[in-house]
Amino acid sequence: MKKGWIILIAVVVVLLLIIGKIVGMYNNLVTLEEGVNQSWAQVSNQYQRRADLIPNLVETVKGYAKHESQTLEAVIQARSNATGLKVTPEVLNDPKAFAKFQQAQGEISSALSRLMAVVENYPNLKANENFLALQSQLEGTENRITVERQRFNEAVQGFNTKIRRFPTNIIAGMFGFDKKLYFEAQEGAENAPKVTF
Repeated sequence: MKKGWIILIAVVVVLLLIIGKIVGMYNNLVTLEEGVNQSWAQVSNQYQRRADLIPNLVETVKGYAKHESQTLEAVIQARSNATGLKVTPEVLNDPKAFAKFQQAQGEISSALSRLMAVVENYPNLKANENFLALQSQLEGTENRITVERQRFNEAVQGFNTKIRRFPTNIIAGMFGFDKKLYFEAQEGAENAPKVTF
């Protein structure tokens, strides 16, 4: 009889260890996935900061460059397109929606670079304190966006690596943890932009 109890206790202990390991893996995956979501929220936060600064920059430039309305309208339209897209963590699993969001943000960057090229034609504007402050804020925001994109990609890498490793890949598959998408540069980003007047 004692031998039967020892075997039963050993089986229960082994089962508890296995269940504990599964729970630990699951909780770790949840933590990593939330890290990816939080990191994406920071990227979105910096995009919002940029979108909030753009109207001020455009208004400042408008005062100096009334006849450059086409460039200014392109910036306004790009901002409108980008802020109209609401990106939730679920989009990180939808390649088409994610690509659309990346394209809209790329259009803002492109329009802003054209706007900065227009500014080169206006020496008084370049020396204006308000413009310099806005330009500095915008440059800082672009740097913050770059940093947050990098942190996001690092979080995605950690998550994707974890869900692909054995035995965690079994738990990830059982509970529906899917691979997250990386933030990638737009096609042609490796080429320097051409500025024409």
